[in-house]
Amino acid sequence: MTHAPGKYADFEGLRERAVALRRAGLSRRQIRDRLHVDNNDILNRLLEGEPPPEWTKRPNAKDDLRDRARELRLQGWTYDQIQVELGCSKSSISLWVRDLPRPERRDPTEQAKLAARKRWEHELAIRDEERQKTKAAAASDIGAMTERELFMTGVALYWAEGAKDKPYARRENVQFVNSDPGVIRIYLAWLDLLGVDRERLRYRVMIHATGDVEGAKRYWADLVGVDSSVFQRTTIKKHNPKTVRKNVGKGYRGCLVISVLQGAHLYRRIDGWWTGMVAAASGITTPVSSGKV
Repeated sequence: MTHAPGKYADFEGLRERAVALRRAGLSRRQIRDRLHVDNNDILNRLLEGEPPPEWTKRPNAKDDLRDRARELRLQGWTYDQIQVELGCSKSSISLWVRDLPRPERRDPTEQAKLAARKRWEHELAIRDEERQKTKAAAASDIGAMTERELFMTGVALYWAEGAKDKPYARRENVQFVNSDPGVIRIYLAWLDLLGVDRERLRYRVMIHATGDVEGAKRYWADLVGVDSSVFQRTTIKKHNPKTVRKNVGKGYRGCLVISVLQGAHLYRRIDGWWTGMVAAASGITTPVSSGKV
């Protein structure tokens, strides 16, 4: 295709003007209108090698994916692995990372182990989802708890986790120790049901020497609704270096010890309630006494 020689005769001069306008920040359309260049081929030749100004560039929604794909490729990931991780097509991945070096080929045994680990992680995720569904369904089965149900639950809970009197050591004290915040909440609700004044309660943390003592005190104080300054002296458990402990990390807060002052009478009643429950479970009807302590 030929063009009128007069219009583009001074091509170099026209190119100098086009380049100057481009570097001044004008868009292709603005340059075209300013110079009256109505042919795209000519305009392309005039602006050859001149990058567009930043303001004319449209943001790319895939820029983040592209950057992440390049990062993973540099870490040695394959196209398949990047596709699974980012959820984008292999053609896009190839376009984004084709200038990067190929990752070293893995030993077949190593690849098999990696594939097995991926399958196992997927299986664990499925199992965890099923586990959570089962727990949620079971939780909905409980519904509202009656006072009698809370009463019976509290008695059983105390007898499982609370301090017990021994014939060889008479200690009729009401003392409860546990590390589960849910168990602590139920126990306190049970004491409230029995009419035990919160002013009669004393709190103490029992924790390994390697734990965060102050952090544990703050956590338990927030849970029971008191200031940590009222806590009794912390009981520090010495760590046996030969024992590999798994209850470590940020989630480890030791145990909370809750004692009831002047609790001998209450302890005797708990003992009796438990005896009655055992008898009832054995098919012997024994009336359960009630009333506030």
